[in-house]
Amino acid sequence: MPSFPDLPEPLSDGVVELRLAKEWDIPDILIAHQDDPDLYKRLGLFQPPSGAELGRRSEYDPAHRAAGTEVRLTVVEPGHDTCAGQLDVYRVNWDERSAELGVWLAPRVRGRGWAPRGLRLAAAWLFGACGLQRLTVLTDSDNQPMLAAAHTAGFTEQGQPPGRVSLTLVRPLRAPPTA
Repeated sequence: MPSFPDLPEPLSDGVVELRLAKEWDIPDILIAHQDDPDLYKRLGLFQPPSGAELGRRSEYDPAHRAAGTEVRLTVVEPGHDTCAGQLDVYRVNWDERSAELGVWLAPRVRGRGWAPRGLRLAAAWLFGACGLQRLTVLTDSDNQPMLAAAHTAGFTEQGQPPGRVSLTLVRPLRAPPTA
């Protein structure tokens, strides 16, 4: 099974950067959950995560990345290293070259267009460096900010499970060389 490559440099478009998640992100993640008491629900959790839970998850992140099962990227502003959100790549199927993506942002940075930028950066890396071909964002049908971010990033709606929306981005075919 392939693994996710290391990121020696953050993925960047000059406005937003994605780097591998680190343990030092935990305080900012806890603050984001305090600032948005419903964030955990949007993430499919039963309750906000504790520092201990986030610490355990952080310990396993390198092994999951090496095994190719998932990778967690932290959203930061260029020139800063403060966690402003995270983008998760999970439910990876290397045989089908597909994965699901999820992204959240701290309330203090929402409305700046960072979610679609992060999705585009991650998609370019996952298609190029990782060889994936199909990416999906699955979200609640009433999660308008996530739907808008995915649409802006180029994802299109596919089949819809009850109460959910599935948006997909397929790696563009390369044009054949011209003579």
